Amino acid sequence: MELLIKNVNVVDGLKTFYGDVYIKDGKIFEIGNINKDCKVLNGKGLFLLPSFVDLHAHFREPGYEYKEDILSGSMAAVKGGYTAVNLMGNTNPPCSYMEVVDYVLKKSERVGLLDVHQTVTITRDMLGKDIDHLNLIDERVKFISDDGKGIVNNKVMLLAMQIAKKKNITVISHAEDEEISKIDTRLSENLMIKRDIELAKFTGCSLHVAHVSTREAIEEIANSKDKGFKITCEVTPHHIFGTNSINYKVNPPLREKEDVEALIKAIKKGYVDAIATDHAPHTKEDKEKGAFGISGIEVAFSICFTKLVMEGHITLNELVNIMSENPARIMGLNKGRVEVGYDGDLVLIDVKKKYKIDPDNFLSKGKNNPFTGYEVYGKVISTIKAGKVIFRGD
Repeated sequence: MELLIKNVNVVDGLKTFYGDVYIKDGKIFEIGNINKDCKVLNGKGLFLLPSFVDLHAHFREPGYEYKEDILSGSMAAVKGGYTAVNLMGNTNPPCSYMEVVDYVLKKSERVGLLDVHQTVTITRDMLGKDIDHLNLIDERVKFISDDGKGIVNNKVMLLAMQIAKKKNITVISHAEDEEISKIDTRLSENLMIKRDIELAKFTGCSLHVAHVSTREAIEEIANSKDKGFKITCEVTPHHIFGTNSINYKVNPPLREKEDVEALIKAIKKGYVDAIATDHAPHTKEDKEKGAFGISGIEVAFSICFTKLVMEGHITLNELVNIMSENPARIMGLNKGRVEVGYDGDLVLIDVKKKYKIDPDNFLSKGKNNPFTGYEVYGKVISTIKAGKVIFRGD
């Protein structure tokens, strides 16, 4: 399969240029001023970026297909410009078993839109105690996490990190002590991040901190990085776009204005490795019953581009770094740059296109998003995977 993208503004984390990109056999084969006898996509007036990579999403399958399934989640992802996702394990049954991993990967392959990784839970069935199943996971597993719940027992987390170190996999920390959260969610997050960093230092395992939301937590991570500790972290679009003035249930909660400012400051200084969506679709009925979560993978780029680039905090190149190149590196993927030899996974963006967020137009089954009616810039026009156009927008 061949595809030539002509007359386009190419941007990745390292460079910006105007020209053409030729994809052959799924890889970027040539860049420059190119003419080929093949399918041509005219990118005049548009920006061509590496497709986005999401380190943290929930597609709800198996068990909660009424909220989302692998097909609807994949369709939502490619509409948002994503071609790779890392799925969390809080399904039903929880992904504590390689049989569940097999199911998700085979179903994703049949759907055929995304590169999918399935995270395995740290504790069996997310009950916070048994970790014996970790000895049975194979090389397809890159991450373990009980996302949705923190690991309260210190010894359990310590032993899990030792296994992770041995198997060369990364622990994703959902930094929360649910008992402390009943008193103060900020204290809960801050305490658990300190704990998990110390345990990771002791064990030498790779640690990735999910959905950092407080100024104290991001400062703790920055201090650890300054001291040379190898830790990665993510923030979500909603934690940099909204504050607790918006009454909306998400875990961790939307924070104070000062927290948003601290997260953006950390992004500007390079302490934040990735923006991950924490795409968490729910039905209207489940949200009314108090379910935590935002469905946002379809508008994640627009939110981040509007908040971070349009407001002058970072450049588009820097945004590509934390939405494409860095998460691809953390996941061990050959994506994230517009360079010869990299996967031909790209996204065409109209950066001048302004639109209002309307969850009723989401391809996700989850319409749960608090930013309805907000105006954002940066519309995904086409998403390309391995040289094949898998999404066409307006």
